Amino acid sequence: MDFSPLTTSIIEREQIAILNEDNMADFLAENGDVILMICGDHERLMEVNDAAVILPELVKASNGLLTPAVVERGFERDVQRRYRFSSFPSFVFLRDGGYLGSLSRVLDWSDYITEINAILAKEPSEPPAFKIRGFETPAKIETGATNGTAVAPKPEKSMTDRLIEEGADNV
Repeated sequence: MDFSPLTTSIIEREQIAILNEDNMADFLAENGDVILMICGDHERLMEVNDAAVILPELVKASNGLLTPAVVERGFERDVQRRYRFSSFPSFVFLRDGGYLGSLSRVLDWSDYITEINAILAKEPSEPPAFKIRGFETPAKIETGATNGTAVAPKPEKSMTDRLIEEGADNV
């Protein structure tokens, strides 16, 4: 699992489910509105323990509407690809398995309340495209050999997938 000692103690005390590839679909199907915590590396990211403390407080503030779960460390990048959040730690909000929204990093309490209320008022939808701050790559334009039309080549893998595979931080 490789969670910080504090995160581990909160998971145990609050009896929070730990999700992986094998149990996530069933958990989401059975639990209505879910808040997933995706920690990231607690040895490098100071906010992980803060997020772990915040998780049960958010559940309490929701009056039991949100069911919490923590994503197993080895499954985090898969969840990141699926829900397209940009950094760790992150909270992802789901309804009956459908994506509602996400919040990354630690926020002020009033911002959590405002943002979560807005997220929970939404209908499930596709997660937004990845946003990588300060990094844009224009499509390479090639001219077609026979008719001179511009053709944007298809990359074999997206830039985001390559960064995630390389273990880039906060992608």
